[in-house]
Amino acid sequence: MPEKEIPIPPTEPLLLAAARVITFEGQRLLTNASGFFFERGERLFLVTSRHVMIDEPSKHFPDRIEIEMHIDPTNMAVSTGFSMPLYQDGKSVWRQGSDTGGEIDVAVLEIQRDALPKTAVYRAFTPEHLHDSREPVELAASMLVVGFPLGFHDALHHLPVVRHAVNASSFGLRFQGKGYFLTDARTHRGTSGAPVVMRARSRQAALGDLPWMLLGVHSSRLDVGTRDLALDEALGLNCAWYADILLTLTADKRP
Repeated sequence: MPEKEIPIPPTEPLLLAAARVITFEGQRLLTNASGFFFERGERLFLVTSRHVMIDEPSKHFPDRIEIEMHIDPTNMAVSTGFSMPLYQDGKSVWRQGSDTGGEIDVAVLEIQRDALPKTAVYRAFTPEHLHDSREPVELAASMLVVGFPLGFHDALHHLPVVRHAVNASSFGLRFQGKGYFLTDARTHRGTSGAPVVMRARSRQAALGDLPWMLLGVHSSRLDVGTRDLALDEALGLNCAWYADILLTLTADKRP
């Protein structure tokens, strides 16, 4: 008798929208970070924190990044590394932005679709996933941060983990004049660039198998410079840059 086929458990599409980002200088591994896919029209982008691409204060100067791609829809344990250069002809190829509050800690790198493995398995957010005013984000609203804290993940199936967060500032206002809001969540190094999402209650049918609002891009933990390291615990608050910056960063370049 033939062996009984073992059913393949379904994979939550939200986990397939996030990507582990590894930075390199030549062949030297530098850091682990998080990122996610964003699609606009026919173009596909990797989104992460700008400081993943370059960070002068810490002397972090990678010249390429690598993301892990699933390549078998029937077996999440099968993956491959997909490498992308950060410079071409001496010029950076990622896009970053700034506003009246200064630099925004978000960067996008366009992915050449024709270079991807033909069987690549992933999900991508789109402009339709950005915050809709019909769905208010209240204080202490429940959110998720999908990423790779300290590089930790399901190493067998190459999938990220999810941390619970709540909104800790008035969503829509620029906290202290910067283009971010605050989340209350336990985060670690390696989570930089992770998507911050909230369930889209009123648009689930329109958003298909990815019924999440993309609210922000996790950047870093927020601390108080005057905190007594011996007496005071860390705040446990984080900066999440508003995701609508992606509309600017993924706009077609004009000659």
